[in-house]
Amino acid sequence: MVQDAAAHGPVNPWVALAYLVAGVFFILALRGLSSPSTSRTGNRFGMAGMLIAVATTLVTHEVANIVEIGIAIFLGGIIGFSIARRIAMTAMPELVAAFHSLVGLAAVLVAAAAFLNPGAFGILEESGNISSVSRIEMMLGAAIGAITFSGSVIAFAKLSGRMSGSPILLPARHIINLGTLAAILAGTALYAMQPTAGAGEGWLFWAIVAAAFVIGFLLIIPIGGADMPVVVSMLNSYSGWAAAAMGFTLGNTAMIITGALVGSSGAILSYIMCRAMNRSFISVIAGGFGADASAGGGEAREQRPYKTGSAADAAFMLEQAEKVIIIPGYGMAVAQAQHALREMADMLEEKGIEVKFAIHPVAGRMPGHMNVLLAEANVSYDKVFELEDINSEFAQADVAFIIGANDVVNPAAKTDKSSPIYGMPVFDVDKAKQVFFIKRSMGGVGYAGVDNDVFYMDQTMMLLSDAKKMVEEIVKAMD
Repeated sequence: MVQDAAAHGPVNPWVALAYLVAGVFFILALRGLSSPSTSRTGNRFGMAGMLIAVATTLVTHEVANIVEIGIAIFLGGIIGFSIARRIAMTAMPELVAAFHSLVGLAAVLVAAAAFLNPGAFGILEESGNISSVSRIEMMLGAAIGAITFSGSVIAFAKLSGRMSGSPILLPARHIINLGTLAAILAGTALYAMQPTAGAGEGWLFWAIVAAAFVIGFLLIIPIGGADMPVVVSMLNSYSGWAAAAMGFTLGNTAMIITGALVGSSGAILSYIMCRAMNRSFISVIAGGFGADASAGGGEAREQRPYKTGSAADAAFMLEQAEKVIIIPGYGMAVAQAQHALREMADMLEEKGIEVKFAIHPVAGRMPGHMNVLLAEANVSYDKVFELEDINSEFAQADVAFIIGANDVVNPAAKTDKSSPIYGMPVFDVDKAKQVFFIKRSMGGVGYAGVDNDVFYMDQTMMLLSDAKKMVEEIVKAMD
């Protein structure tokens, strides 16, 4: 096992300094990741910080078997490298959810190891019992880790299409959730106050862990629609707090710092995303968004008249424009159309047409999904704008070019109080002189399951096709 020197005596000042330097690198990494233009530098800072933390831990701590740890690091690195190279950008949200589940499971396994062999972790008192403080740290780490694991597994299943993305509503779910959470907290307090807390009294420890696995499942299955980006950032926060709690159990300063940074940054991001949707964090984690069983695509929709056009029609009108605003969404990611879209934007700019990209905070299936795709296609950062910075410009735009987005341009969010997306800020594409809307067919109604009045506006031309194929045809027509 790896233990911090704090468990046995004073902390080596060089170890503390190394962990402090690693912490500074982690902070710089978060700062870099706050902007697409500095994200690569931020990633490098994060990798450097983790390298310092891991190397310091291995060099300055007692390690049971350095060879086994080296093999595990090598195999894990190879697996991670292979997945990163092979994974499609469309699968990135579920990959992030899957990785969060591994962090949660690791926290549970560390807590279980500490429970079964507390002496190896230096958490035994002179009486031979686990200290009360260590019991609380251990149980919090195990519970948060279990919630992160089961919740991330459900998020992975929803994002990857292995289960329905629609809310799954259980009767009296709020009462069940609150009761289960209360039982976890009460069980943790009872476990901390027990006269003894060894493996022989394990039923309470394992009962709390089992309840945490269940509540993670129950918290995520009611969540659907456009809330999935918030779920991803929320689970990221949970994984951080689980790691921080295990850092206290292990007495490892680096884990505490890293976990606290990840947990707090994930919580702040979740708050920002909720504010972008004009919703409270509590309503999201309670399954309030898209949770009306009567709303969405379950009901038959009246067929309304709409106009369709061809790539040649779109190319001609785009070439007559002076200002074009492009709104990408998950459909662009599915079709892998970002490179063709950048080529189209370059051609328009060569003709003297102003082109901007509008990114909604919850577009796609994870925070920053569209920014990553556009960066992959080498779209200049100064052409990419957030909702609050560009929404006022649609009134001066000749063309709003919507590619694979739906919920983030749906005016029902502003006008229909019965809509599950009511209150979410959306792009004012209805103010543009001309709207081009690329989607596969009129049958789809977006991830939140809500029909979109933009389809039927007088100035809207529906371009029904695969997004990549349609954009490529538009580019050819402009040659």
